[in-house]
Amino acid sequence: MTTERPPQHSSPGPLRRILTSAFAIFETRLELIGVELQEEKERLIGVLFLGLASMMLAMMTLISLTVLTAIFFWDTYRWQALGGITALYALIAIVCGLRARSNLRDAPNMFDNTLAEFRKDRDTFR
Repeated sequence: MTTERPPQHSSPGPLRRILTSAFAIFETRLELIGVELQEEKERLIGVLFLGLASMMLAMMTLISLTVLTAIFFWDTYRWQALGGITALYALIAIVCGLRARSNLRDAPNMFDNTLAEFRKDRDTFR
């Protein structure tokens, strides 16, 4: 006869609790990454739509301004007026391009909040 002991249901050990906590923290951080990606996507779509609408309306304004200026100076300084408008448009385009490049370079990191939470977690486990 062998004596078999029934399996005991003891509470999980400390290692198991630590691993469970670590996985729960990791899951929370992944959810935070997902939320940040969704917010960034919505922000970019909004900015893209407004930017395209603005560009379309600005082009219509510039075309109208060019036509009005050409009509106004048609009998006297038509070439000089059109050349001046062209130079002005080129200057504004260069300034806008440089500003856009600067904004892209100075953009904050996309996952700043998530990285901050990971740093807090790392400091907690030290």
